[in-house]
Amino acid sequence: MTRAVLSLGSNLGDRLAHLRTAVEELGDLVRVVSGVYETPPWGDADQPTYLNAALLAEDPTGTARDWLDRARAAERAAGRTRDPGRRFGPRTLDVDVVAVWADDGTPVLSDDPELTLPHPRAHLRAFVLRPWIDIQPYGRLPGHGWLTDLLTADPVAGDALELRARPDLTLESTS
Repeated sequence: MTRAVLSLGSNLGDRLAHLRTAVEELGDLVRVVSGVYETPPWGDADQPTYLNAALLAEDPTGTARDWLDRARAAERAAGRTRDPGRRFGPRTLDVDVVAVWADDGTPVLSDDPELTLPHPRAHLRAFVLRPWIDIQPYGRLPGHGWLTDLLTADPVAGDALELRARPDLTLESTS
């Protein structure tokens, strides 16, 4: 069994519907879904604001690579197209595999360029950490520490002030 934290983001089209697409694509593997947050764009300011969320999912037979395949399938289902010239540009749906744990709770580590685990920039992104805290209040990012410590330390603390909880928008897990 593997357990994974996935980060979801959308800033094009029906943003909430795109996030829901990701939850639906993962189906009964989803265990818990965070609240939704509206966030400014990161890395490329010339684009609309994002909706972001996180989810915790489990697969009794899955591998870390399976999580990446599922993330990409969800992006395709939402009509995601990648612009090689704008790495941090707008997108219908972005699903990042943030961290994966084996059945015994050991973090899965990978330096594969296609699937680096844990996600190499998660510790610097308030839009990943804040929703993750919703689903794992005492969570730790492997190799970096407690989520709450990461969220309240520089340089992330300033970005965290720009996140806006959207309790009027909800995502539901299907399990």
